Amino acid sequence: MITILGPTASGKTPLAVAVAKRVDGEIISADSRQVYRRMDIGTGKDLVEYEGVPYHLIDICEPGTKYNLFQYQQDFHRAYQGIVERGRTPILCGGTGLYIEAVLKNYQLSPVPQNPDLRASLEGKSLAELTEMLKELKAKNGSVMHNTTDVDTAQRAIRAIEIEYGSQQFKSSQEAGAANDVSSDGIGEGALLIGVNIDRELRREKITRRLKARLDEGMVDEVRALIDEGIPAEDLIYYGLEYKYLTEYVIGKLTYEEMFRQLEIAIHQFAKRQMTWFRGMERRGMHIHWIDATLPMDEKVNKIIEIWQK
Repeated sequence: MITILGPTASGKTPLAVAVAKRVDGEIISADSRQVYRRMDIGTGKDLVEYEGVPYHLIDICEPGTKYNLFQYQQDFHRAYQGIVERGRTPILCGGTGLYIEAVLKNYQLSPVPQNPDLRASLEGKSLAELTEMLKELKAKNGSVMHNTTDVDTAQRAIRAIEIEYGSQQFKSSQEAGAANDVSSDGIGEGALLIGVNIDRELRREKITRRLKARLDEGMVDEVRALIDEGIPAEDLIYYGLEYKYLTEYVIGKLTYEEMFRQLEIAIHQFAKRQMTWFRGMERRGMHIHWIDATLPMDEKVNKIIEIWQK
């Protein structure tokens, strides 16, 4: 398998498409938000860029539904096996580092058991306090609250905190290199990892330019349409980034200028966190071949094919 990763606005998708055309490949998305239908512009699906190349794990569930790492692993392996059985080359492409690392190392995920000590410490806290704790835990785990059903009662909020706390401990063990959480039959050893390396200032310029373009393409109308179909504004806000700030603009909490400025900063910070995760993957023993994003497309593809065929 060929894996193409990189921060937002680095040009991963066009590169993956160009490689797929050369190696008779199909693309498996590694993006935690592109799984949701009708969240198109805000998640940057840019489906026209696939130019007929088959893709997987995009538009597979409804906005507001819960989708997690365990489900992604299962969906990934189904897509991967199908591609292999068709005699084609799987190409994993995206910027969600946790998803990429989880399938390459085949993390052994299991349901989080109840934590009696944690539950005792949470007893008596108000729903508002529990909700805030959950938001903080998710932020530490590099995610956002996808919907409010996790916190419609104190009991559900406590269970959500319990799961998030267990996830945080699991991730810490991975970063420390705990082998007992990684299966020996992962596909990582047979996977080529390509990183799209883009200069920080150029990345910032592309993020700003792309944000303006997506606003012109109707990103605000996309959020309005989601609200009009009955998805609560609070649920969209919990998706973070574009959906958080655009929703706050639509409901009158932010002016357009405030929305744009705050969203632009948030995307820059997000890209920085993505690079931090990828560097962490390298420290955890995963070799990434970095390719300059500014090279001509043919040159980038040729470099990847050359490395892949060695």
